[in-house]
Amino acid sequence: MSERDHSITDAMVNMREEEVVEEARQILDGGGDPLKLMEQCREAMGIVGKRFEEGQYFLPELILAGEMLRTVSTMVQEKLGKESHVQRSGKVVVGTVEGDIHDIGKDIVVFMLDAGGFDVLDLGIDVPPEKFVAAIRDFKPQVVGLSGFLTLAFDSMKVTVDAIKEAGLRDQVKIMIGGGQMDEHVREYCGADACGADAVAAVTLSKSWIGGG
Repeated sequence: MSERDHSITDAMVNMREEEVVEEARQILDGGGDPLKLMEQCREAMGIVGKRFEEGQYFLPELILAGEMLRTVSTMVQEKLGKESHVQRSGKVVVGTVEGDIHDIGKDIVVFMLDAGGFDVLDLGIDVPPEKFVAAIRDFKPQVVGLSGFLTLAFDSMKVTVDAIKEAGLRDQVKIMIGGGQMDEHVREYCGADACGADAVAAVTLSKSWIGGG
């Protein structure tokens, strides 16, 4: 099992798309844990992101990695869909903030929240503040997740939180941030409620806020 885990991580990091799909299929058909499979993908995406930051990988690699992740996510969702009917426990809006086009981390968060029983509205990438505001008004989520990979996202997150405040909606939602460069200093700067280190943290935060108030 550990060899296969290592194999799919290695294949994804090194852009071997066909191997990733085949390994994922074998794991799922063989009764492997779908969420553990997604954790291996998350690990691979972390390595891809680091290589991107260091200039070893570029946009084409990020795009391919995202496509592989989406393919595996779809396979896992189909598997989970056949085996269980998840009862939705709350609503979460997620989007990558304006000026940032990365979606790898966001997609993992969206998948994990969906698998965790939340009704998730994914606004996509390069999302302007007014689109978040409109989504809060229309979708009425309890939690908003702001994703960002680049340092330029710091200001976009602050502007987005400020826009939510100005719209009179700040007390209606909890706001979490996440992404490669995000930490407690950024959280304090932009005025969010919490910073999640990874997709598991995003689920844990959402459950604590929606479940416990």
